Amino acid sequence: MHNTQIWSGLQADGSYCFDSFFPEVRDLIMEGDYSSINFEAAMAGPESAYTGYPLFNSPDAMAKTLKEAGFDLVVTANNHSLDRGVKGAIRTLEVLQQAGLDTLGTYKSEKDSHTYLIKDIKGVKVAYLAYTYGTNGIPLPNEYSFLINFLDEKEILADIKVIRPQVDVLVLVLHWGLEYNPRPSDLQKRQAYSFLEAGADVILGSHPHVIQTMEKIRIAKKDKFVIYSMGNFISHQIGQERNSGIVLKLKFTKDFSSGNTLLDEVSYTPTFSHSYQEAGKMKFRVVPVENTIEKIEKGEERILSKNHLPLLQAVLASTKSQLGEGFSRE
Repeated sequence: MHNTQIWSGLQADGSYCFDSFFPEVRDLIMEGDYSSINFEAAMAGPESAYTGYPLFNSPDAMAKTLKEAGFDLVVTANNHSLDRGVKGAIRTLEVLQQAGLDTLGTYKSEKDSHTYLIKDIKGVKVAYLAYTYGTNGIPLPNEYSFLINFLDEKEILADIKVIRPQVDVLVLVLHWGLEYNPRPSDLQKRQAYSFLEAGADVILGSHPHVIQTMEKIRIAKKDKFVIYSMGNFISHQIGQERNSGIVLKLKFTKDFSSGNTLLDEVSYTPTFSHSYQEAGKMKFRVVPVENTIEKIEKGEERILSKNHLPLLQAVLASTKSQLGEGFSRE
C-alpha cells in the first residue's frame, strides 16, 4: 500500500474506501473455493500515521476491500511484517480477522503459532504454511519469537513432517528470492525440490515484485507445483514488469475411495495494475489483461484506450513467456 494508493482512498469525511481496486478481477477471485493473497503492510491504526514505502501502514479499510473482493486468506509473513513493530503486527491480524479473513505466517500468541491452518474444502483437507526470509533488518524481540515464521529450512521440513499425515494437500507460501530478478536463484530451486520431496504439494512464491518462472515437478509418481514469484497484484511501483501479476488457479481432485488427491490443473490469468485519474483524483485498479484488450477493441473499456493496447499486449506476451502454458493431468 504505497502512499499514493492510500491517498486514492481518502474520502471527504476522513474515512477510506478502496472500492476501485478489485472489481474487474472479483469474478476470478470468487471462482476459487478458497482464495489467498499476500498483503505487505501493517494496519497499525491512524495514530501510527498512514505511510507507504519504506515503512508501510495501511488504513483498516483494506481488510474490508480484500474480503469483498473474494479473498479468504491473507498471508502476513513478509519483509514488511514488522513495519510498525510487534504492536502493529498484532493489530494487523486483529483487523483482518475481524473482517472475516483467515491469516497466515504471523501470530498473536505462542499457542496460535503452533496451530496449523487446515481448511476442509469440499471434503478435501488443505493445509497452508507461510514463511518469510526476513523483516528488512527490524529485529524481533526475544519474548515475541513466536510472532513470525522465518524461512528456516530445517523448521519448514519439521513442519511438513508434522502436518503432512493430517491433510490431502499441503501448500507452502514463501516470501523469498531477489527483488526484480526474473529468475529464481539456485538456492530457491534446491529448496523448492527439498520441500516438495518432503511432502509439500504446492509452493507459492512472493517478494521479487516481478513474475518469475513456474514448473511442474514429478516426485514419487505425483505432480507437484512451484511458482517462484507471482509478480505484483496491485501496487504503485514503476515499470511494466512491476505492475504485472496473475490470478493463479489450482484445481485438485480427491478420489474418496482410495483417499488419493491429485493436482488436476494449473492455469492463470495475466493481470495488470494501473493508476488513472477520476474526478481529479488518482485511483488504482487491477484488470485481467486479455479481457481488457478485448473490451478496448470492442469500445467497451471506460478507462484504458487503444493507446494502451501495445502496453497490455507487451504485458501479456511477457507473462506468457515467463510462465509458459498451464497444465492438466494426463
